[in-house]
Amino acid sequence: MLDGSHILPHLAALAAAYGMALPIGWDRERSERSAGLRTFPLVAIAACGFVQATEQLVHSSPAEQTRVVAGVITGMGFIGGGAILKQGDSVHGTATAASLWATGAIGVAVGLGSYDVALVIALFTAATLRLLAPFKPSNKNEPVADD
Repeated sequence: MLDGSHILPHLAALAAAYGMALPIGWDRERSERSAGLRTFPLVAIAACGFVQATEQLVHSSPAEQTRVVAGVITGMGFIGGGAILKQGDSVHGTATAASLWATGAIGVAVGLGSYDVALVIALFTAATLRLLAPFKPSNKNEPVADD
């Protein structure tokens, strides 16, 4: 049954995961990467949602909670793997894959109530993508590769 006392904490957690992932998605969108503004917040809320949706089932069993988190991590690896493309001698999409994985970690951390960890991951991910991009060498005749 839907009850405000039960749904509001989940809504707040999902909104926090969404909000922390949004700047990462915005950065990827502005850089015209394969995943962007819609993908990153959805990844964060899905990861958070899996943790939150199972908390009633696993609250008394840390081993079960670990299995849920491990499943989310595995799923994030699968999604990230799909973002990586090999073309000849070059590989593209590794930064997108890594940032998707980090965004999943944001969602898991929020889902587990570790907002401080989620915030640090979000800040470090956004800073890495934005501040280190100018240091990535690129060929002037080709579009900038995504790591």
